[in-house]
Amino acid sequence: MIKFSEMPYQRPDLEELKVKCGDLTRRLEQAGSYAEARDVFLEWETLQKHIQTQSTLASIRHSIDTRDAFYDGEAKFWNGAWPELQEYTQAWTRAMLASPFRADFAAEYGDLMFINAEIELKTFSLEIIPDLQQENDLTQAYEKLLASAQIPFEGGVYTLSQMTPFKTDADDARRLAAWKAEGQWYKDHQQELDSLYDQLVHLRDGMGKKLGYEGYTTLGYYRMGRNCYTKEDVEQFRAAVRKYLVPVADSIYREQAKRLGKQYPMSFADNALEFRSGNPRPTGTPEQILEQGRKFYDELSPETGAFFRTMLDGELLDVLSTEGKESGGYCTSLPDYGVPFIFANFNGTQGDVEVVTHEAGHAFAAYLNRDRVPMSTVWPGMEACEVHSMSMEFMAWPWSELFFGQDTRKFHYSHLSSALTFIPYGTMVDHFQHIVYERPELTPAQRHAEWKRLLGIYMPWMKLDGEIPFYAEGEGWQRQHHIYSSPFYYIDYCLAQTVSLELWAMMQRDQKDAWEHYMAYARQGGSRTFTELLSHAGLKSPFDEACLREVCQTAQAWLDQFDLTGME
Repeated sequence: MIKFSEMPYQRPDLEELKVKCGDLTRRLEQAGSYAEARDVFLEWETLQKHIQTQSTLASIRHSIDTRDAFYDGEAKFWNGAWPELQEYTQAWTRAMLASPFRADFAAEYGDLMFINAEIELKTFSLEIIPDLQQENDLTQAYEKLLASAQIPFEGGVYTLSQMTPFKTDADDARRLAAWKAEGQWYKDHQQELDSLYDQLVHLRDGMGKKLGYEGYTTLGYYRMGRNCYTKEDVEQFRAAVRKYLVPVADSIYREQAKRLGKQYPMSFADNALEFRSGNPRPTGTPEQILEQGRKFYDELSPETGAFFRTMLDGELLDVLSTEGKESGGYCTSLPDYGVPFIFANFNGTQGDVEVVTHEAGHAFAAYLNRDRVPMSTVWPGMEACEVHSMSMEFMAWPWSELFFGQDTRKFHYSHLSSALTFIPYGTMVDHFQHIVYERPELTPAQRHAEWKRLLGIYMPWMKLDGEIPFYAEGEGWQRQHHIYSSPFYYIDYCLAQTVSLELWAMMQRDQKDAWEHYMAYARQGGSRTFTELLSHAGLKSPFDEACLREVCQTAQAWLDQFDLTGME
């Protein structure tokens, strides 16, 4: 197999691509039989795979080193190219929807491609091409700003990702100093961060109005490809989170305050330390963690074993934290080669292991479905994708000792409690974005005030006393990449986390049965809507209030009986 370093990249001729796309669309419209139309459709798929592969290669290599002048230029090229190409993909989509052979296509490839195509048409017009290009430039500017961070601390200089271990240090004074140092960097760049987001909000609001919507929210849902639930369903989910999960999360933090000898509510810095003896940490070097990941996947199933060996042999993981590298982590795919790719920043925390399980959960599902046609059905919607990753984290529990050694029990407690406490935060991110796009006229100061207000509702365990100004003054949302780059994405994590907790509850009864449900879900790829994928795998929908209620009951019972002796 070809290794990532050997994959050739060449900027395509944009005008030539437009001609090819236009030609294929005309041939589809002129097709005299389904066989002819199908051949043109498969040619289109091959072309789109190649375009996607070249764009993704440029994007990955740019995120690995944002200082690389060549790939910085290529990132700028694609920022401009994709909106221009969208005109041609939309013309193709309209031709597919109008095709006299639509029923034949649906019979062979499923009707979902047409449902999603109809949604896609609602997201674009020629009028917004300059806006889309500007949006890409602004989000890239945000990512570059965060990647450029150089934070002085204890005589050294660190990136945002490299600061993470200090922010969870067991020493109270050191941990607080780290939070203040990181927060100060954001404060120093407050004006730029406010300006970038203000421009993005008004730009997106304008795009929504140009397309005939009341603002951005409806367009945002269409851009996320939401095909089986509404804004009202999300509101109901948020209400269930406030009803069932916030009290469970609150009890977790009250117990934590007792363990740490702290007064409740705690500061942001103290909330970050779960145990006085320190948070669970993985054993071994990055190389050893990857090797432990190989053993886990080999033993989990034949399918996962073959998958992870492919990832290692193909150099399809870039996980070391280096200067100039974008922060965060992601999984993407290179369709020409039928392989996924994992990007991450190891920093010596339990998050390193979660990369090997979380991002690899995404990658495994893409690997299982790599041969699906059309390409759009390899991946389901974002909320469905996150089930693959978050659930894989829990599937790794029986192998936790490989990664955490003597910290295994501590990790189990930490992982479950973190999954539970994350959902209120994630729903708060979603609630915040709905407020912002419903009221685009809000000033930066008013947006910060709204975030601070929501903190009191969704995260009452956070002390807002000004000890760490950036966080206490309601500005902490500016750390969340998705708010800038992927509006309305974040609720997907919360919906998926609820399903992953449902699978975790199954695991407590029968690990094998839980894995069978997981595989039944993952094997479907993006062939069905989110709620249909769940139903076909024998799983409850997170929009069913009973789902969240039962998950909370099972989790609370597990936490209540868990022996924390020796883990203080």
